[in-house]
Amino acid sequence: MKKYRIFYLSIILFAMMGMQSCKTAKPTAENKTNPPTNDTSHPKEANSGISNPIPFYKPMEVDLGPSPREFRGVWIATVANIDWPTSPADLYSKQKEDFIKLLDYYKSLNFNAVIVQVRTAGDAFYPSKYSPWSKYLTGKQGQKPNTLEDPLSWMILESHKRGLEFHAWFNPYRATMTLDTEELSPSHDFVKHPEWMIKYATKYYYNPGLPEVRAHLLEIINEVVQNYNIDAIHFDDYFYPYKVEKVKFDDAASFKKYGKPGQKLDDWRRENVNLLVKEVNENIKAHKPWVQFGISPFGVWRNIDKDPTGSKTRAGQTNYDDLYADVITWMKNGWIDYLIPQLYWSMDYELASHRILIDWWSKNSYNTKIYIGNGPYKVRDNADKAWDNPMEISNQVGLSKITPNISGNAYFSAKSMFVKNKDVADLLHKNHYHFAALPPDVFTNQENESIGQVPILIPHGDGFAFQFEQSLQPDFRFALIYTAPTLSDLQKRQENVFLQRIYLDESNRMLLPVLNSISQKYIAISFLDRFGKESKPQVFEIQANPITQIP
Repeated sequence: MKKYRIFYLSIILFAMMGMQSCKTAKPTAENKTNPPTNDTSHPKEANSGISNPIPFYKPMEVDLGPSPREFRGVWIATVANIDWPTSPADLYSKQKEDFIKLLDYYKSLNFNAVIVQVRTAGDAFYPSKYSPWSKYLTGKQGQKPNTLEDPLSWMILESHKRGLEFHAWFNPYRATMTLDTEELSPSHDFVKHPEWMIKYATKYYYNPGLPEVRAHLLEIINEVVQNYNIDAIHFDDYFYPYKVEKVKFDDAASFKKYGKPGQKLDDWRRENVNLLVKEVNENIKAHKPWVQFGISPFGVWRNIDKDPTGSKTRAGQTNYDDLYADVITWMKNGWIDYLIPQLYWSMDYELASHRILIDWWSKNSYNTKIYIGNGPYKVRDNADKAWDNPMEISNQVGLSKITPNISGNAYFSAKSMFVKNKDVADLLHKNHYHFAALPPDVFTNQENESIGQVPILIPHGDGFAFQFEQSLQPDFRFALIYTAPTLSDLQKRQENVFLQRIYLDESNRMLLPVLNSISQKYIAISFLDRFGKESKPQVFEIQANPITQIP
């Protein structure tokens, strides 16, 4: 107790000395802060309305402008244990360690989102009323992991702690990975509702033409939307299955029952997928309007030989004609918040050029956020010799950055730059991701919120912390703290600027410690709400080192 009394007495004494010096000392050029010569702004001191407990800083009125934004995501595939877990036989503690390693690695590269597969084939990576536990998590479908913890809640929290958005990735229509159904759980839909299933080639699929299948899929997705603090629901490119030569998808009975008079089979199939996409979006927004809905379709909508508005490509299969995914209709109707076309071809690949397709999606975005799906899994592992060049991905991202209406990139898959192509990741970080960026502001119709109070700075640990009179509003999910050596650096928010994106939970809504505060003369704080909107940054100049330790 004696140590604490000495500490607090010392703070009070320091404060009194500071106030006395303010009364007697005359301002001189030496004790004024001069902004850099290349800085044209003339900020003035803001009135915080709160007396500073220690005069080591002053608030400033500075317009920083919007934070840099760009989607930088990575797919973490769980099907067949592609990325995670490394093995379903691993202890749950080992699986957690491996997941954290993935998060930390991509966080170090300044990524800002993970797209994690939580449903691979009628299963779940979370406790579900509708789906059995995934065998890729526990080794046996339907077997609960050996923990009292909810793996999905834990994954979301660990991602948010690192400032990463969590997009819950679903494969809606794939029911099994093989035709061997002996190992399926009794709670799997194949067992409970065989009438929903269609055998096609080497797998079973949910029949998209059945209204009861669509209603069931909506329940599955709503379960996650309502129970988990996710940032987005994400679908991949598997709608109707990729066509296999001479194999028929046998949905004739459901087409006869539900098809409209005069309707063609292809149009009916597209309508089935459209209804699912439309209803998923409506259900998400009805429960949590801030949760995004994104889809990563196959990279070619239609070839130009089928449609004059299609791309100059000769892809063997396309979204519209083969997968019955009418992507353009989804965007035109605002049924999705973002789209990530999978452009897993090299820049000038003859049949489907990455360069040509980026340009096509840029011109056909229909006010939807477009991110580009890149395929580093092909580096040094593809017949196309362009992939022998480790710069291929970096060059593609460079093209994304200068192409209108393209707002970022996502990479398939996590292990492709974590296990075998770390030089590709290093080039990406060096050439494009050297500075941190926020994910795009998807909900542009939402207005910025004011935090309604100006914090004070207090000594804390080896530096200082922001302290608030009242708990921050629950709508704020992240605090953004920028520190920089000069005001010019802070305004640019690039060179020499350190960004902390701090997840706000119940423990830090009145006190936010600041990292990397030593030798950083300027600091700004703002907040992101659930819709991704940023509050107006509040700027402070650090004028002296706060007392942090008492001998």
